[in-house]
Amino acid sequence: MQQINLWLLHRQFEEANIQICFNGPLTHSIIEELGMAVRRYLENETPGTEKMMDIFSVYIEQTQNVRNYARKKQSAETPALYNTITLTIGRLGDQYVVVSGNVIDQADVSPLVAKIEQLRTLDAAELKALYKEQRRKQLTDEASGAGLGLIDMARKTSQPLAYQVQPINDKTAFFTLQAVV
Repeated sequence: MQQINLWLLHRQFEEANIQICFNGPLTHSIIEELGMAVRRYLENETPGTEKMMDIFSVYIEQTQNVRNYARKKQSAETPALYNTITLTIGRLGDQYVVVSGNVIDQADVSPLVAKIEQLRTLDAAELKALYKEQRRKQLTDEASGAGLGLIDMARKTSQPLAYQVQPINDKTAFFTLQAVV
């Protein structure tokens, strides 16, 4: 294992005001256990508030999106490539910033970016209407959900969803999604 400077990493977390960080493969039990830790942390920081539930919901959506994507993409050649996430929860004044990053296929970048760009243009009423419309749609066989995750996140944020795409090679990219609650 390559030696890393944990003190430097600690300082970077402090400077970025990151409260919680996870980096590694996702399983259902890890999502649950980390979720319980996130919930306890938020209960101490913002007890009994709607904001606490919104932050927790955004955490769940981001981890579930990565987990569902990994299930569709995993193969014998890439057992953990798509199932690894980097997730942070930090503070920005009185707001929380939930950021997740994971590897995706280059072919999936454009449709994902288009969906997020569409959501970024909608106001609260339009997001609510889109959410209701999407809930009424019938699921297809290949769909892992009703497509509500990104819409629900966009409804809970105080700023439009932000993203970054960093190409890894000609087949994959690292996709980062940021939600400010």
